[in-house]
Amino acid sequence: MTNLDVLTPKQIVEELDKHIIGQHDAKKNVAIALRNRWRRMNTPADIQKEITPNNILMIGSTGVGKTEIARRLAKLADAPFTKVEASKFTEVGYVGRDVESMVRDLVESSVHLVQLSKKEAVKDKATEAVEEIILEALVPAMPKISKKAKAEAAANPDAMPVSDEELNHKTRELFREKLRRGELEHRKIEIDVKASNSPNIGVMGGPIDEMSMMNIQEMIGGMIPKKQKKRKLTIAEARKILMEEESSKLIDMDEVKDEAIRKAENLGIIFIDEIDKIASNRSGGGGPDVSREGVQRDLLPIVEGSTVNTKYGVINTDHVLFIAAGAFHVSKPSDLIPELQGRFPIRVELQSLKEEDFYRILKEPKGALTKQYEALLASENVELSFNDDALQEIASIAYNVNTEVENIGARRLQTVMSHLLNDLMFDIPDVIAPNAKVVVTKELVQERLGGLVKNRDLSQFIL
Repeated sequence: MTNLDVLTPKQIVEELDKHIIGQHDAKKNVAIALRNRWRRMNTPADIQKEITPNNILMIGSTGVGKTEIARRLAKLADAPFTKVEASKFTEVGYVGRDVESMVRDLVESSVHLVQLSKKEAVKDKATEAVEEIILEALVPAMPKISKKAKAEAAANPDAMPVSDEELNHKTRELFREKLRRGELEHRKIEIDVKASNSPNIGVMGGPIDEMSMMNIQEMIGGMIPKKQKKRKLTIAEARKILMEEESSKLIDMDEVKDEAIRKAENLGIIFIDEIDKIASNRSGGGGPDVSREGVQRDLLPIVEGSTVNTKYGVINTDHVLFIAAGAFHVSKPSDLIPELQGRFPIRVELQSLKEEDFYRILKEPKGALTKQYEALLASENVELSFNDDALQEIASIAYNVNTEVENIGARRLQTVMSHLLNDLMFDIPDVIAPNAKVVVTKELVQERLGGLVKNRDLSQFIL
C-alpha cells in the first residue's frame, strides 16, 4: 500500500537528510510518527481504533525547514498532504472560514493520489485506445476487412493490395508505426473532446456553506447532458487530452472514492502553519483575541477526531496526523487553549541556521540552489560551477544579512543567489555564447555582493 512497510525510522531520517540540513530532533520525531502509522495498521483490530497519532508541534523561526520536513515526509510515505495557514481562519467575520475545509482539501489530495495510481495501472489499455482514436482521425477505417484478406496482407506485407479494404488496412498499419516512432507528433488532427459543463451558480439570499454549494453544483452538473466539441490539435496535444479521458473511463470512480477516504483517514497529514498567530496573548486583554480563541475552539474537534462531510463521502479524522508549526516570537505555546495544547503532545524546537548550515544547504541537498542554477544554465549549453570558497562566502553573506535585517532562514539564500547571478543570467546567450564555462569564485562573490554588506546597505536584500 505504501513505502511505510519498508522504511524504518532511521531510513526515513536518512531520506529527509538528502533534502533538509540539520534539525535532527524534528526529523527523528516525524520519522517515529510516520512509522507508528504502519505499526498501528499491523496491530489487532480491537486495539487499532484506540491508538491515536502523536500530533507534533514544531517551534522555530521562518525558513528553518518546518514546512519542508512535513512536505517531504508526506511524499516519502506517498500520503495525502495538505498545508493550511491557521491565520486565514481569522480573516472572515467572528470565527473565520470553515475550518473543515482543510479536511476536504486533504480528501481532494488523497483522491488525486489514488487516481494517479489507478491511471498508471490502466496506462497500457488507455494508450491502445488513444492510438486507435488518433489513427481513426488520420486514416478513417473502411468497413471491416475480412479475416482472410487481413491474414493475406500480414503474410505478404510487400505485395500490392488487391482491394480498397486491404489498402486501407495497410495504410493504417503504416501510420500506426509512424505514430509509435513519434514521427507525426506535430501533425494536426480534429478530435471530439468533452466540453466542460460545470455551471457557474450564484445564490441569492442568505449565506450558504462551501459543502452545500459543491453538492448543488455537482447535482446540476450531473443533470446537464455531456457535450462533445470538435477541436483541432497536434497529435502530441491530443494524446494528453485523450489519455486523460480514456484513463477516466477505465477507472471505477466509486472505488477511487472509497480508497481515497481510507488513505486520508489512515495516512493523511495536515500541516497547520502559523499556529502562533491564533494563540491568545493572555496579558493583552480582549480585542482580536476573542476571534483567535474562537478559531482554536473550531480547530479542536477536528484535531481531537470528528467526522467531516466531503463530496467524496464522510471522513473520520481520529487517525489523521496533525503537524502544527509556528515561530512563537510574540506568543508562547502555553498561550494556546489547554485543550488544544493537549492534542499536540510532541513538541520539537527547531534550531536557527548557522553559517555552516547555509554552506551545507548550498552544497548537499538533492535540489540545492547551486544545482538548480547549474541545471538552468545547462539548458543553454553553458557550464556553471562554484568554487568551494565561493560557497563559503555566499553562506557568510546570507548569514550576515539575516543577522542585520531580519532572520528569514534559508529563504535568504534565494535573494543572495539571485543578486549574484542575475547579470550572468541576463547575458546568456547574447554575450555569453553556448559551450562557455562560467566559474563562480570568491572574488566574484565579493565583487558583486561584498560592498553591500560592508556598507550596511542591505536594502536590496529586503524581500
